Parts: sequence; structure tokens; C-alpha cells
Amino acid sequence: MSQKSYDNTPTLYLIPTPIGNMEDITIRAINTLKMVDVVFCEDTRVTGQLLKYYEINKKLISNHKFNESNNKEKLLEYLSNGKNVGLVSDRGTPIISDPGYELARFAIEKGFNVVSLPGATALIPALTSSGISPMPFYYYGFLNSKDNLRKKELETLKNIDATLIIYEAPHRIKKTLIDMGNILGNNRKISISREITKKYEEIYRGTIDEIIKEDNEYKGELVIIIEGNKSSAEYKTLTIKDHVNFYIEDGNSVMEAIKIVAKERGMKKSDVYDMYHKIEKKG
Repeated sequence: MSQKSYDNTPTLYLIPTPIGNMEDITIRAINTLKMVDVVFCEDTRVTGQLLKYYEINKKLISNHKFNESNNKEKLLEYLSNGKNVGLVSDRGTPIISDPGYELARFAIEKGFNVVSLPGATALIPALTSSGISPMPFYYYGFLNSKDNLRKKELETLKNIDATLIIYEAPHRIKKTLIDMGNILGNNRKISISREITKKYEEIYRGTIDEIIKEDNEYKGELVIIIEGNKSSAEYKTLTIKDHVNFYIEDGNSVMEAIKIVAKERGMKKSDVYDMYHKIEKKG
């Protein structure tokens, strides 16, 4: 079902807010905040400070990951009564590693317009200033805070040849870097950006191993840019047979080579074995 975004019907506006520097907000975002009838926000205190800075007075409704489901009926009531609604997170673009997805999806399901304004986000400045190839890139967001689950996530990211973008908290960064070195490889190029757009903005660049050895003291929210798996990109041009033969010529047995290829390609060893030996599976 198609939907015209600007047909003068009640609309939910997703409004990006500054990630640090208060001047990083568009004129359109300011005007939209002035126009809407109510604003759902992650933290009323944080959004209150922003609105006060721009001399905007609006009703604020708290909307975070613990109460978002309960806010659906409130949102529906406003939209059904012909009101325009704004939705913001504390910083950056709503829904991108922030609350808002449930409300946006609910509004769409109920037939109301959802309009997302372009604006501030931390991942793009971190990517373009990293010195690492920007295209293609794979945005992952936050890794799991539990050690074993974080390692499993990194295993799934290991063979991706696109540049990786990950958010991390300062109290977990050192453990995360060690896990990245062990799983992704210590020679991967990375950059770590902190306090983006703020006075103390800082970027650390080097290999994972070099950054770990620097033992930096990290403060503020962090964006990590990681070089993609170059060997993964190279093997995509090879057939399974050529890929296995490459490791056999490197001194591995057939089974050892098949095991390596399966791991690199994220495949079952039995499937690589069958494809290498041209064994057709019976369906």
C-alpha cells in the first residue's frame, strides 16, 4: 500500500537531534518541533534542555525501551484526534540504536504517515573521518554486553568484507577490543571516535593490536570503524574447488583445507566436502 507523506493528515515525525554540538540540528527539525502538538522523547530532561535552548515549549512524553509498548495507545489517541506527533531520542536519529521503532511501526500499521527527517547521526561522521574504505559498510550497532554472546556476534561478523560500524560503551571497550583482536584478527585497521561534534572530539586510528597497546582512557560514547575481511573478498572470486586447492597447496591436507574453507565461507564442512568432490545430494 502506497502512502503520500505530505497529505496534511496527522503524522508521526521522526526528528534527529544533536549528538553533542547543539548547533547540529537542521532548520527543518527546529520548525517541526515547533509545529507538532506533542513530543515523545527518550528522556524528558534531555529533550527539555534542547527545547529550552531553542525557545520551544511542548508537552513531553517519556518514551524509552521499557515503556515504548505501553505508549502505543497514547500515540494512537493523538493521531486519531488530528494531532501531529514528534518523536526524538536523546541524541541522533530515532530508531538507530535508540527507541522509536515500535511506535513508528504501530503508526504505519494503523494507516498514519510516518515522516523521517534527515539529520544528525554518529555513524556517518565516524565513518568518513576514519581513513578506512567507506563503501560498502555494514552497520551493526551495539554488541551484546555479555562476554559469550559478544564473542558469538563477532564470529558472525568475522567474514564480512564490508567495513563494519559498531557502537560501544567506554567501560566495555577494552574487553571488546581484545575479543575483536582474537576473533577478527589483530592486524585489522580500525578507528575509534569519541565525543563526536563536541569540544573534546578525538579519533584513534591504527590496527586493533596497536590500539590495544596504546591503553587509551576512553570516555563518552564510542563509534568503532573496522576494516572488512579482505581475504573474504578475495575468496569470493574463487570456486569452492580452487579455494580448497589453495590451502592444499599451502601444505594442508584435503580435510584441513575443507575445514578452513568452510569456516571462512560460513558453510558446513559436509557441504564443502560434497562440492569439492562433486557429490550430488539426493533430495
